[in-house]
Amino acid sequence: MTTPGSAPNSVRPYGAGVAVLSDIHAVLPALEAVLAEPDVRAADRIVLTGDLLAGPLPRQTLARLRALGDRAVWLSGNADREMAAARPGNEPGDPMDAWAAGQLGPDELEFLGALPATVTLEVPGLGPVLFCHATPRDDTEVALVDSRPERWAEVLEGVPDAVRTVVCGHTHMPFVRFTHGRLVVNPGSVGMPYGRPGAHWALLGPGGGAVTLRHTAFDHEAACARIARESDSPSAAAWADTYVRARYSAEEALAAFGPGDGRNTAPGTDG
Repeated sequence: MTTPGSAPNSVRPYGAGVAVLSDIHAVLPALEAVLAEPDVRAADRIVLTGDLLAGPLPRQTLARLRALGDRAVWLSGNADREMAAARPGNEPGDPMDAWAAGQLGPDELEFLGALPATVTLEVPGLGPVLFCHATPRDDTEVALVDSRPERWAEVLEGVPDAVRTVVCGHTHMPFVRFTHGRLVVNPGSVGMPYGRPGAHWALLGPGGGAVTLRHTAFDHEAACARIARESDSPSAAAWADTYVRARYSAEEALAAFGPGDGRNTAPGTDG
């Protein structure tokens, strides 16, 4: 783990690339579809950038992710952190997240609570790459593809100079943006996509440091039926109908997230 302002951890370069999976939200059918992709199967590392188990199939998803063994690099997201801290009277605000936290045992919640907020890996052609959930300094902070340059300057402040690529998630919308001399990559969401059904993820490294946004189509109707059948959550069917079928457009998501980046406030007042 590294924190902004510290020297990055130098890990051996990954010749077959690094797959990045974010915001799985315990949608096991989507995860299985991505893990079956040849480039994911061949990847040296699979970086999991948070919000992994807050959804309808948390125990099953945790078991599948743990089966990745040493290939998996785990990071915490805000939902993971809130689940780990869940206690009677201190449950996550989202009903599905609160239910999912109740499905995990003490050891599993402790595991979530111990996950790092950031990690830095050496990726061929990209050098040190910092991975985080929302931004390098906060797991709920909003920075979008159309956020102001001043916003990006704020959220990237303190990132070591040697790090020229930052990979983040949280907003469930894939993008690549070059700002302030750094490449910022959001792989989108595996389990809760906006705009179109299917699982979004990213591949880094092969081909001289390429960054590729990927989309894996799968039978989302069958996935919704499976979630309704296999999840014990009383709201699983409705949740899957909304999120696995991607009922919200990317434009609606941008409109909802947009105010969170301070775009409607005077410069310097939205930190």
